[in-house]
Amino acid sequence: MPHLYSIKDIEAIVGIKAHTIRAWENRYKLTSPDRTDTNIRLYSEEDLRKLLNISLLYNYGYRISELARLTEFELCKLVQDFTLKNDAATGKMIALTTAMLDLNESMFERLLSTSILQLGLQKTMEEVIFPFFQQIGIMWQTGTINPAHEHFITNLIRQKLIVAIDGQPLQESPNAPKFLLFLPQDEWHEIGLLYASFVIRSRGAKSIYLGQNVPYSDLQVVTEVYKPQVMFTVLTSPVTPIHAENYLLQLHKDFPKVTILAAGRQALEVKHLMPSNIIVLESLSDMISKINQILNLGLN
Repeated sequence: MPHLYSIKDIEAIVGIKAHTIRAWENRYKLTSPDRTDTNIRLYSEEDLRKLLNISLLYNYGYRISELARLTEFELCKLVQDFTLKNDAATGKMIALTTAMLDLNESMFERLLSTSILQLGLQKTMEEVIFPFFQQIGIMWQTGTINPAHEHFITNLIRQKLIVAIDGQPLQESPNAPKFLLFLPQDEWHEIGLLYASFVIRSRGAKSIYLGQNVPYSDLQVVTEVYKPQVMFTVLTSPVTPIHAENYLLQLHKDFPKVTILAAGRQALEVKHLMPSNIIVLESLSDMISKINQILNLGLN
């Protein structure tokens, strides 16, 4: 059954106030939502895509009266041309959202590659991709997307990051601290960890990347052999804060001399309970700043 959205859902996803959407409907007939018996508007997936495209162009100076005259094909073409030529991060994020909803791999790939060429990988990740994932969180809440959409875009972004990591020359400084990157067991959201790997590798640090779903016993074996000075992990799965707290405190107990960098929603929930060798990162800029600080201290 096709998914239907309330005007509040549309407002949250598209970023246009409900009263503005109603005014556009009355004056320009942009959409014709269905109505419940109690006269509540219900929008289709086609309405959502159209309003996403209109929102992007309207926010960059196009007049709503001009946009209202365009066919759906003309509107999509205008959005694609605009985002491929323009380096505005917000516009790219909205265009990626539309490509994701349509499961349009070629368009998603083209938009992502163009953004990396225009902004560089770091800016693309920080200004486009991670805000895009925040938007996906809203879309999960409203039922706009399902796991297939998330797997679709995550794998495409993952491929870009792996290529970027492989493209970094191995110029490991002999005095740089060694990093060990991993996700705990039952953690699968790898994009943040991959980006951290790229940042670390680009700064000439030594690192081992264990990836997703690492059993604790395996982590202990690798740590005994590799002897890292820094661990980096991400806790995002919807476990209880007590679980995240116990996991991080176990890391502290077993590896008291290792600096442990922890990111993700679950880590933030228990930040105030952590000992001094566990540093909970609050943002991307915080992550990069802390990695730079550790490397500078290690090199001096």
